[in-house]
Amino acid sequence: MADNARAKRLADLIREVVAQKLQRGIKDPRLGSHVTITDTRVTGDLREATVFYTVYGDDEDRASAAAGLESAKGMLRSAVGAAAGTKFTPTLTFVADALPENARTIEDLLDRARASDAKVREASSGARYAGEADPYRKPGEDDADGTDATAE
Repeated sequence: MADNARAKRLADLIREVVAQKLQRGIKDPRLGSHVTITDTRVTGDLREATVFYTVYGDDEDRASAAAGLESAKGMLRSAVGAAAGTKFTPTLTFVADALPENARTIEDLLDRARASDAKVREASSGARYAGEADPYRKPGEDDADGTDATAE
């Protein structure tokens, strides 16, 4: 079993090689400049690598990019093997990254919170305190019955 530092270095190398190969080496029109490699993870035995990617576009673009990555998997693995120089080249698995969907969900939640805050701010704009502006007693002030509370 390899150490974590070696697995991390190999994962970084795979990410760089796959990104460069997608940008320059593969002529598949499904894998244009709208595919971005976001992360790569390698198992402890360095035999399997998971490559996370995002696709800018609609669902049709995502589906065509996934098909293009699957068809180019062999060429990408060969490029990784040539660059890594390891005894065994890890198998590549491509997984669509859920980061854009998670970010969109968080943005929707923040928009709802802003709208709720705006409603509360609007409702409280003309509101007044239930009692006096400052309900706390201060030293030296007289009580309602005319005696000083600090004189006792």
